Amino acid sequence: MTGAVAVADDPAAPMSRAKTNIVFGTIVLGMLMAALDQTIVSTALPTIVADLGGAGHMAWLVTSYLLAEAVATALAGKLGDLFGRKLVFQISGLIFIVGSMVAGLAGGMLLLVVARGIQGFGAGGLMVTSMALIADIIPLRQRGKYQGALGAVFGVTTVIGPTLGGLFTDHASWRWCFYVNVPVAVLMIALAARTIPRVRAAAKPIIDYAGIGLVALGVSCLILGLEWGGEQYAWGSSMIIGLFVAAAILLGAFVAVELRAGEPMLPMGLFRSRVFTVCSVLSFIVGFAMLGSMTYLPAYLQYVDGVSATMSGVRTLPLVAGLLATSILSGQVVGKTGRYRYFPIAGTLVMAIGLYLMSTMGRTTGVWLESLYMLVLGLGIGSAMQVLTIVVQNTVPYTQLGTATSGVTFFRTLGSAFGTAIFGTLYSNEIGPNLTDALTRVRVVAPEVAVDPQALRALPAEQSAPIIDAYTTSIDHVFFWVVPVALAGFVVAWFLPEVPLRDSARAGADDVGEGFSVPDSPDRLVQLERAVAAAMRKARDEQPIGPRILADADSDLTPGEAWALGQVYLRDRITGDATLAAIARAHHLPDEVIEPIYDQVGAEGYLSREGKRLRLTDFGAAELDRIKAAWRRWLDSRLDDWNAADPTDRALLDQALTNIATKLLEDQAREEESVPA
Repeated sequence: MTGAVAVADDPAAPMSRAKTNIVFGTIVLGMLMAALDQTIVSTALPTIVADLGGAGHMAWLVTSYLLAEAVATALAGKLGDLFGRKLVFQISGLIFIVGSMVAGLAGGMLLLVVARGIQGFGAGGLMVTSMALIADIIPLRQRGKYQGALGAVFGVTTVIGPTLGGLFTDHASWRWCFYVNVPVAVLMIALAARTIPRVRAAAKPIIDYAGIGLVALGVSCLILGLEWGGEQYAWGSSMIIGLFVAAAILLGAFVAVELRAGEPMLPMGLFRSRVFTVCSVLSFIVGFAMLGSMTYLPAYLQYVDGVSATMSGVRTLPLVAGLLATSILSGQVVGKTGRYRYFPIAGTLVMAIGLYLMSTMGRTTGVWLESLYMLVLGLGIGSAMQVLTIVVQNTVPYTQLGTATSGVTFFRTLGSAFGTAIFGTLYSNEIGPNLTDALTRVRVVAPEVAVDPQALRALPAEQSAPIIDAYTTSIDHVFFWVVPVALAGFVVAWFLPEVPLRDSARAGADDVGEGFSVPDSPDRLVQLERAVAAAMRKARDEQPIGPRILADADSDLTPGEAWALGQVYLRDRITGDATLAAIARAHHLPDEVIEPIYDQVGAEGYLSREGKRLRLTDFGAAELDRIKAAWRRWLDSRLDDWNAADPTDRALLDQALTNIATKLLEDQAREEESVPA
C-alpha cells in the first residue's frame, strides 16, 4: 500500500503568522458550516413538518445528510490527492451552497430530503479536506494545536446547532437554517481562492470507487427498509424484504471487493484486530445514541413541554455540558495514566441509564429533573466517545493507521445515520396510532393543529392534554427501545483489551478536539505528522530540542549555523532558488541581517557561492546529513512503538521520518528564532 505525499504546485516562502491565521480561519468556516448542519435542523423539525407535512420523512432530513456525508468522507481524501485539496475544498463548498439554496426554497418534504443529501455530500468534502489542508499548510510543530482547535470547533458547533436552529425558526424562518450558509460559503470560497496554496499529490492515488459505491448503496437500502418498515409498507411486504435482501447482497459484494482491492476503503484485515472491531462497534453505538437523541429531544421539548424552538435548543444544553465535561475529563485521565478501558464500559452503562430515565419523562416531569436526565445521558456519551480513536491509533499497524482512523469515524457517522433512522421508525410507528386515538377523543382539534407545536400550545388544557400525551408516549417509546442498544455497547466494551498507550497517543489524549472523531485524512503521513507534533509538544515542555539534536549529532555547528545550512538545503531541493535574497525574503528580513551567518559558514568550509547562488560543500552536506540523522533518531525513539515489529511498517516509517526531519529543521529554527542578529 502506498501513500501520496502532498507537494505544492507553486512552492512559495513560508507563510507569515497572520496569513496562516487567515487560512486557518477560512478552513474553520468550512468545518463550522458542515458540522452545524448535522444538528441545526433538529429544533426546526416540528415546524418543518407543520409547514410541509410528511412527518414520516422527518428522520430523513438528518439521515440523508449523514449518509451523503459518510460517502463524501470516503471519497474526498483521495480526490484531494488526485485533483488538489484546494480545488476539492472549493467544489465541496459550491455543492454545499447548491444544497443549502435548494433546501431553503423546498416546497415539499421529498425535495428537502434530496437537498439535505446534496448538503451532506458537500459537508463531507469540507470536513475531510479541512483536516488535510491543515496538514499541508501548518508547520509541523504547530499542527497539533491547529488540528485540536479544528476538532473543538467541530464538536462545539455540532452540539450548539439545535440552539441556533431554534433561533432561526422562532425569529426568522426555518428556511434560514439553510439560507445562512450561502453568504458564509461564498465568503469561504473567495478567501480560499486568494489565500490557500495549491497542493497536489506527488503520486496519483488509487480510489476504491466500487467499494465506496457498494457500501453506500447497501447501507441506503438497509436504512430505507428500516425507515419504511411498518410505516409506508408492512414489514412482510415485498418492498421491505427486497430492500433487506438487496442490502445483504450489496454489503456482501462490498466485503468481496474489499478483499481484492489494491487500496480498499476499509481493509477487511483490520477486523482481525479485536481493538479495531470493538472500537468500531462502540463508535457506531455512540453515534447512534448521540445524534438520535439530539434529533428527537427538541421535538419532545416543543410538543410536550410547550417551549419555543429556541428554548428547546437551550434546554438540551445539559446533555451538551455532560458530554463536554466527561470528554475533557476522560482525555485528561488517559493522558496522565494511559488507562482507558473503563471509560467506554462506564460510558455505555451511563448512556443506558440516561436513556431509560428519559423514557420515563412525561407532561408532569419538572424542568430540573428532565435536565438531570439529559445530563446523565451526556456524561455517558462523553465518557465513551473520547478514547475510541486514540485506542485504534495505538494498536493498528502503521501502514493501516490512516485507514483505521477514518474507519472508526466512518462507523460513528453510520451509527448516527442508523440512530436517526431507527429513532424515526420507532417514532413514526407510534405517533400515527397514538395521535389518531387522541384526535378521536378530542374531536374539535384539526390534525394540522396537532402537528404544529405553536398551535398546540394555544389550545385549552383539556384539548391539548391527550395530544401531548400521545407525543409523550411516542417519544418515550423511542428512548426506551434504544436502551438495549446502549446495553449491548456495555457488553461489547468489556471485550476491549487494555494495552499500554504510546507516548504520542497519550500526548494527544487530553486535547478535547480529539474527542469528537473529526472525519480525518486517510493519508498515513498526515497521521504520523500528528503524532510527531504531539511528541514534540511533550518534549518541548521538558527542555529545548535543538541543542539536544546538535549534541546527539556531535556537531560543532551553532543553532544559527545549522539553520543557515538547512535553509540552503531546503530551497535548493524544493525551489532551486537558494540565494541570500530569497532566504531573507522568505523570512521577511533584510539581506544584511542574515549575511554575516552565511559569511561565517562559508569561511568554515560548509558553504560555497556560485555568483548569487549558495551551495553546500561536500563537508557541509555531510554535516547536515549528521544533523538530519540525529533528528531522525530522536523521532524514531519517540515513535518507535508506532511500527511494532513489521519490516514493511518499519521501512515506511523510516521513509516518512526522513522526509519529516528536513521540514523540522526549518520549523525548529523559525520557532526558536535562532536567526542571528
